[in-house]
Amino acid sequence: MKNPFKVLTKFDICLWVAAFAAILLTFFLTNSHDYMTLASSITGITMLMFIVKGNVVGQFLTVAFSICYGIVSYFTKYYGEMITYLGMSTPAAIYAIVTWLRHPYKDSSSISVATLNAKKVTIVGVISAAVTVAFFFILRALGTSNLAISTVSVALSMMAACFTILRSPFYGLAYACNDIVRIVLWSLVAATDITCLPIVVCFSLFFIYDTYGFINWTRMKKKQTAVETQSTEDTPTRSPEQQQETADN
Repeated sequence: MKNPFKVLTKFDICLWVAAFAAILLTFFLTNSHDYMTLASSITGITMLMFIVKGNVVGQFLTVAFSICYGIVSYFTKYYGEMITYLGMSTPAAIYAIVTWLRHPYKDSSSISVATLNAKKVTIVGVISAAVTVAFFFILRALGTSNLAISTVSVALSMMAACFTILRSPFYGLAYACNDIVRIVLWSLVAATDITCLPIVVCFSLFFIYDTYGFINWTRMKKKQTAVETQSTEDTPTRSPEQQQETADN
């Protein structure tokens, strides 16, 4: 695996440093001692920094973030978030590692961005709907806090995970929408427990990163398509006899 830091631009590094500083500042200003929350927040923004670039390191960090965030969610009784990340995001990240490693873009450290078709979108919709319905009853039985919002979060998380595995830029839009939901979820907790404010800040930063991810992946897709088109145009057309000769050899 190539050095992942080589794909980062000065803008990427500045954005990460600013996000890191914002999380640390909020953590100390709220006099929080929840270091698991701090660890999950820092791991999260680092994870997204690499996912934005289409680098598989981001998926490895997703596994670590999912475990940390799942623990934090458990203690706040957000069982939907806990189950979503430990039971959905972690397996999805592991599967994404396999698919991303199998689809690199040429000799770069980035993946080859894929194109969605109607069949794939339909499958994502059906899977997301089925998982959401099942999780609603599970979360209700567990006495999940803010059940309705948590259920919406599950639906968006499932869609985002599917788009990530499919290597589609729409992963960013799905996660950005879910970031808004999570900002609401954790703001409700932070209203009574100020030490949870760093998580609100964390998902606010996630929203910025996921929006940036959609934009950057869209650019990557356009560049890759342009290169492939140019390559096709530069390839000389062979006669049927030449094609048959190649096949025979």
